[in-house]
Amino acid sequence: MSPILASAAVVALLLAAYLVVAMLAPEWFG
Repeated sequence: MSPILASAAVVALLLAAYLVVAMLAPEWFG
């Protein structure tokens, strides 16, 4: 896997995790 694909995968995972947390706990993040 190239470094660009690796960083893109990390960014996608972080974004997905943030979206899940924001949906499950809106009272925490507004």
